[in-house]
Amino acid sequence: MKLDIIIKNDNQMVQNTIISKIRDLINLKNLEPGDKLPSERMLAEKFKVSRSNIREAIQKLEFYGLLKSIPQSGTFVANIGVIAMNGMIDDILRLEKPDFKSLVETRILLELKTARLAALRRTEEDLKNLEETLSAYSTKVLNDEDAIQEDLLFHLAIAKASGNSTLNTLMLMITPEIITNFEKHHVCDKSLAFSGIQEHTDIFEAIKNQNPVEAKAKVKIHFKNLYEYCYNIKDRMNGLDH
Repeated sequence: MKLDIIIKNDNQMVQNTIISKIRDLINLKNLEPGDKLPSERMLAEKFKVSRSNIREAIQKLEFYGLLKSIPQSGTFVANIGVIAMNGMIDDILRLEKPDFKSLVETRILLELKTARLAALRRTEEDLKNLEETLSAYSTKVLNDEDAIQEDLLFHLAIAKASGNSTLNTLMLMITPEIITNFEKHHVCDKSLAFSGIQEHTDIFEAIKNQNPVEAKAKVKIHFKNLYEYCYNIKDRMNGLDH
């Protein structure tokens, strides 16, 4: 485990160094939006790193909308001004791995929105998917088995039912970290898991009945214990979303 952490940290340092050098290259050559970057091979030789390292850095900058790769053509500077690009890259280089509390807070904010939208937009196929994930969660809990993954699959089904691809993508991004931290911190005891069956059912019924206000209210109730676990305080859920 410690070795994995060291490797991840080393990769992060290499990636940040490459991103910084790509920014310097763009500034040095006064590249404009739409201008083409040197090939991966040339960048790898110039920066003295592997092509896979270059590819990972480019993919990260693509994710944030700063570069755009076109198959068979190359990688291009995105349609964003140099000042904005430099500022965003500075922020990217300062990004830290999210801690458990920030993951939970982000998850709650996202789920309050996705549940409301799911109640407004859900399809019959979405309802079927929600029922299946709810059943899988309930079965695991009643059999006294770990149900963390089934729990998150239910919530991912809500995100999908929201019809908002961006919210769905954000949920997918933070889910692996949440699973890891749930297991690490032993968040969900048996009593919470059992109460989760009814809470999930309440959320499902609100979405099924297309009641966005009720869906949002049931999500708040569902996450109350988790929020208090992280912050050891009560009555702050109301400050998260209105």
